Amino acid sequence: MRQMAAPSGRSPRPGPAVKGRNKAGGESRPMPITRPRSYAAIDLGTNNCRLLIARPQNGELVVIDAFSRIVRLGEGLHGSGKISEAAMDRTVAALSICADKLRRRHVSLSRAVATEACRRANNGEELAERVRRETGIVLDIISAAEEARLAVLGCHNLMEPGEGPALIFDIGGGSTELMHVDVSDHDVKIHDWISVPWGVVSLTEHAPLPEDSLAGRQAAYAHMREVTREAFAAFAGRAERFAGQKLRLLGTSGTVTTLASVFLDLPRYDRRAVDGLVVPSDAMRDISRRLADASIADRAEIACIGRERADLVVAGCAILESIIDLWPAVRVGVADRGIREGILRTLAMQGRDIPVTRREYRK
Repeated sequence: MRQMAAPSGRSPRPGPAVKGRNKAGGESRPMPITRPRSYAAIDLGTNNCRLLIARPQNGELVVIDAFSRIVRLGEGLHGSGKISEAAMDRTVAALSICADKLRRRHVSLSRAVATEACRRANNGEELAERVRRETGIVLDIISAAEEARLAVLGCHNLMEPGEGPALIFDIGGGSTELMHVDVSDHDVKIHDWISVPWGVVSLTEHAPLPEDSLAGRQAAYAHMREVTREAFAAFAGRAERFAGQKLRLLGTSGTVTTLASVFLDLPRYDRRAVDGLVVPSDAMRDISRRLADASIADRAEIACIGRERADLVVAGCAILESIIDLWPAVRVGVADRGIREGILRTLAMQGRDIPVTRREYRK
């Protein structure tokens, strides 16, 4: 794991000195102001660039700043094998904002990770070098196994309580991870996992939805479902041993939070309403199929989807349905947390500010 002090690679500047007087009335030695330790996590995905900054308080990590921007890093990657110059420009612009926030918040320990788009692209390291040169942020292009581990660490405390087998999934822009886990109040163990190279961006580019025909959209959606079903086949075979048991299912991704927002009919996205929510699986399937049938213009009119997600949400729906097929839980838990929170927890452990992981599942 790579540790960073400040985005420039230099230690944060010390705060201004405070002068006082000693008992003899003379000027005392300046005493530095000590700021609370703060941590930062950056997750550069195939579609989004996200930042969280937090500091420990009363045994927990409290978020003090956040940033998120859709950068579409993986746009066109499926066909070209390269990250485009335009995508690099968008990404560097977003990470420059992140670097400024890290400086202003005097972050003492941080980690920035890049996932599937940079793993797959033949110029991923070129992007990482440009980011380091122009923003000072050192990008760690992590493996799929590390991505799965961080996602689990970040959201496992939202798993529905119970004794049944538990699955956490992360539908990203360029890949999807499934993790069979054993969750306790304060820890989690991964028993089995898989990562497949299909996320909302890569699957949309592989099977674009036609706009001129409902039948064409339904055929494209069926193809998406078949592609993901085949990709998950090996994991699905291993999951058959849980048939008949009471399964638990938790998802972390823009797909599940978006569908949960549609389920609640929210006028705008509200993390407080969505994070920790549990939605019937049948309702998730119904919403998925309605969105797959709708035109992109109609999807864009839905308040919690909008123009930025209208073209990608259907691929997420196809992946989600395939996950429910292989892990037929009655309900789907929803987590608006994941890799960034996993990074923050790891950094806090390194900084000896180990937060209490409280169970936050709610009905």
